[in-house]
Amino acid sequence: MRFLYILLFFISIQTVKSQNQFVPDETPYKKALETAKKEVKPLFVMLYADWCPHCNQMKKEVFSDAAVMDFLKKNFFCVWKNIEKEEGIALKDKFNTKALPTFLFIDPNNETLLYALKGESKKADFMSEANYALNPKMQLPYLEKEFLADSSNSTKFFAYLNTLKKGKERTDLSIPTHIYLNTQSDGQLVSETNWRVIANGVTDINSREFQFVLNHQKEFATVASQSRVDRKIESIVNELLRPYVDNLDTVNYYKQREIAKSIRLQKTDSLVFKFDLTLAERTENWKFYKKATLEDTQKLVWNDASFLKDIGQTYLKHITDEESLKKSISWIKHSLELNNSYDGNLLIAKLYNKIKDKKSALKYAKDAKTISKEMNWNSKDVDILLAELGSK
Repeated sequence: MRFLYILLFFISIQTVKSQNQFVPDETPYKKALETAKKEVKPLFVMLYADWCPHCNQMKKEVFSDAAVMDFLKKNFFCVWKNIEKEEGIALKDKFNTKALPTFLFIDPNNETLLYALKGESKKADFMSEANYALNPKMQLPYLEKEFLADSSNSTKFFAYLNTLKKGKERTDLSIPTHIYLNTQSDGQLVSETNWRVIANGVTDINSREFQFVLNHQKEFATVASQSRVDRKIESIVNELLRPYVDNLDTVNYYKQREIAKSIRLQKTDSLVFKFDLTLAERTENWKFYKKATLEDTQKLVWNDASFLKDIGQTYLKHITDEESLKKSISWIKHSLELNNSYDGNLLIAKLYNKIKDKKSALKYAKDAKTISKEMNWNSKDVDILLAELGSK
């Protein structure tokens, strides 16, 4: 009898567990559209990947909640699509999805996007957004229509933009932003409201609005601040160049790089320099890496001790000519002036060893050893070098 009670107890535990476990509906997309249309409901689609921690957290913390699922099933026809499978790939491309998870609320009659969300959220926040998605006056088609009917109205523009950016990429905000800004004269651009528009929606480095910002930075600094203007300029350069670096597209990178360099600001030049080195490393173009660092290290990253050491590590691994290695040693010496560190001293020791200056290598290796003792750190790496240098 006791065994029977124990068995029933474990069965009940497993039943509760299975009821709380999220089980996605993988109905084919076309059939889901048809069903949603028949049931007169919007279609809800979650785009996810098995490797995405934010997707898994949403499944675990939000969609395993019975109240959430009851709400979704009552108000939407719901499907869940893996972006690494056929239908998920097609939907990701169709709706230009780049962030995970993404949640799409779709009109099944014409596949119009009513609302979209991206990223992880808490249950209460997700439920609020899902309720907004049911309100016709908060949906994208209504907000877009209101904005286009009065495209110089900043209130209507921001209502549309703020909803649009919940589920879309910054580049998708560019079209409505330029529609609004085209209603503004050059004289009107310098205002607190229009700075917010430019800061949130302008992504094209060649656009009239961004070029106007470049040429009127002091005026914009009075309605924002110089640091905010600087951050926007850096952001534009980042958005211009990063995709080419990420995709190892050297042809287009070097074309667009010249546009970024034409800005001629220290901060943007420094950003371009870092992109140059990243691309050179990833394509193993050590000749270009050496040329770029020899020309611009002292000019662009001279006060960044960590970055100087990163360059030195690359020289240690990949650069062979002695004169260039000596130059890299001077950079690491300067990094030690900024921040005397164990890894900096060890790096210089290794660089000196590489050019066969054993005496100097030993000096810096001993300095690294002293720091490791003072900090009670593992000294294995420096001990190996000291043994190689013949130090007891």
